[in-house]
Parts: sequence; C-alpha cells; structure tokens
Amino acid sequence: MPNAVILDAQSLGPDIDLTAIRNAVTHLEIHQQSTTTQARERLVEAEIAIVNKVKLDADTLAQLPSLRLICVLATGLNNIDLEAAKAHNIAVKNVSAYGTASVSQHTLMLMLSLANRLPRYQADIADGKWQDSDFFCLQEHPTLQLSGKQLVMVGQGELGSEVARLAEAFGMQVTFAARPGNEHNDQRPSLDELLPTADVISLHCPLNEATKHLLNKERLAKAKPSLLIVNCARGGIIDEVAALEALRNGDIGGLAVDVLPTEPPKDGHPLLDALAKAEPLNLIVTPHNAWITPEARQNIVGLTADNIRAWQTEAH
Repeated sequence: MPNAVILDAQSLGPDIDLTAIRNAVTHLEIHQQSTTTQARERLVEAEIAIVNKVKLDADTLAQLPSLRLICVLATGLNNIDLEAAKAHNIAVKNVSAYGTASVSQHTLMLMLSLANRLPRYQADIADGKWQDSDFFCLQEHPTLQLSGKQLVMVGQGELGSEVARLAEAFGMQVTFAARPGNEHNDQRPSLDELLPTADVISLHCPLNEATKHLLNKERLAKAKPSLLIVNCARGGIIDEVAALEALRNGDIGGLAVDVLPTEPPKDGHPLLDALAKAEPLNLIVTPHNAWITPEARQNIVGLTADNIRAWQTEAH
C-alpha cells in the first residue's frame, strides 16, 4: 500500500478519527497546517497527498516525481492545478455529498432567521427595547411566513434538492432556475424570469464565469423589496457590495451568507464592516461553517479512504 501525507489535517477540526485513511495506506504522515513551500518538502517521498485548501500549483507538482494521487478533503478543486496534475499522470479525487444534511440544515437556519428578523430582534433585546416596552411583545420588524412563499433555487444537485425538500416541509413553493449560462438549452425558467416573484433565493451552484456576480445590481433592482437571499455556495456568486447597498436602501429584505470571496477575510469585507458597526440590518454572516457538523467531517474521512481504495483498484 502507498505512503500518504495529510498537509492540513487541522481543516477537519477536532475529534476526527483518521482510522479509515490509516487502514488504506502503509504509512500516514500528518501535518496540521502546511504552506505550498512546505508541501513541496513534505510530499517528496509521498505517493498520495491528502489536502483541503493548500495550493498545489504546477511548480510544486513538477517537483514531486513520486506523487500519484491527490485526495482533496472537499468538493472544490480550485487549489489544485488540474492541468499540471494530468500532465504528470497524477490522479485527483475529491469528495462530494459528505455534508448534505449539515449544509442544508445551516441553509434553512439562515432562511428561517432572516424570515423571522432574528438579527433585528436580537439587537433590539440587547438594546433594552423589549425590557422598556409598554407592550408584551415587539412587532417593529414584520416577519415573513414562509408557507406559501416562492423559493427560487439556483443549483439542483444533491444539496439543492435536499434544501428544496426541507423548504417544502414549511409549505414553500419551490422552483429551480435554469443553469446559469445554459438557459437556452434548459427547460427550467431562467433566474431573470423567476426573480420578480421570488420571496427567497437560495444559491447552491459553483462559482464560475457564468455565476460570478449572478445576483448583481441590475438583477437586484428587479427583486421584491421583501426578497431574502441565502448563499451557502461560494463567495462572489452574489455581488456582496451591491446586495449590501440594496439591503441598506430597503430594496431587499434580508441577506445571509456563509461564504465570502476571500477566506479567511483578513483584509476585511463590507458585510463584516456593517456587522461591526451594528447597522440595523437583517444581515447574517457565518464563517464558512455550514459543513462542520462532526458527522459531515467524519464522512469526509470515510469518503477519502474510499477514494484511495478505488484508485488502488484502478491503478492495478
């Protein structure tokens, strides 16, 4: 069996059992974090690189003659130079559907929180408005009953389909939009057709040329002022600056994102600035943690072990 090196085990979080991967290889070397430069040193004798977000570029792959397989502990492959891997006869395998229950749960949490104006009411309580009220409840921020409302989904994969199923349990009317960039060959209605009547939009599509800033200033201008937007896909699918402006102006009703264009956002971001200033907005930002239930993280380990065994079978 081959030798394997995990470059960024810390990305799996605490209390994760790596036994399934250990049982699939001869030796497993574990590093909690690695830079690309460190990856070159640590993978010199490895046949398998196991990586989440460490960048393995063409220069790095060219210096690793023993490497035969890259196992990505995620669905996205943006950090791997796939052309270079192919040129060096290095197989690349990712994992998918490991966090369907986790991410769909998080998506519904964001949707429900926006619908019930949770950010606004939490801020009001912190400010003492309920405590000082003459009435037994606060009603300043009208909430949205999801039953009977129109949910537009962009992305009909396993995750999008599960979010739709959960939303239907709340009585929502769910419509999937045509694949962005392929509207002419898709029988489903386009996002532009659906946008004016949408009550909620939930994004579950990849980030590519067709989806970058899919929800931009022009499209947001066509939306209902009560529209809620949830993005648990990739940062940049929404033009976050335009969406923030629309939210401030009352042109949309709520915005919740689990992703930003640069992660971690070390140089800041306008959405984070708005939260830091405690602006009175129906706005939620979560730190790309929709996927992090222990069950989902453990699934990644099992699926990665499956990928290693499948590669060994294919190689022989």
